[in-house]
Amino acid sequence: MTCVTVEDLKVLTEAIAPVIEPGDVILLYGELGAGKTTLTQLLAKALGVGEEQYVSSPSFALLHEYRGNKIPISHMDLYRLRDEDDVEAAGLFEAFPENGLCIVEWPDRLGSSVPPVRLDIEIRHDHISGRQLVLTPHGISWATRMNHIARSASCLSK
Repeated sequence: MTCVTVEDLKVLTEAIAPVIEPGDVILLYGELGAGKTTLTQLLAKALGVGEEQYVSSPSFALLHEYRGNKIPISHMDLYRLRDEDDVEAAGLFEAFPENGLCIVEWPDRLGSSVPPVRLDIEIRHDHISGRQLVLTPHGISWATRMNHIARSASCLSK
């Protein structure tokens, strides 16, 4: 799918938000500056996180938590960590909320501890064709919900 503009990303996050369930995990893959934090900001807004809770990259804090109208959000940025041992030492595995949504940037640091049920979103930034997104559902629940997302997100058909 091509999501060239921030408006396209907004449409995508507004398609994802209604299908979010407690305990969901979204893993965001992409190079520096690809748009992982922007996607998180837009999804948080679609989930009712107000302007008073500025959603920013938790690169230095590792974890930010937000309260949405629909569901609490844990937003992790594992960029500064090396591997799953660092993630465990930082206590971040306990931050995967059972009653909320967990969004993880740089999830390759999770190693073998990647949750089996999740939505992977890979963001590739190409200066010619724009932002390319690849959504990969893992688990029956996400595979089923992808139908709703595909029907609702106009940037999926471009």
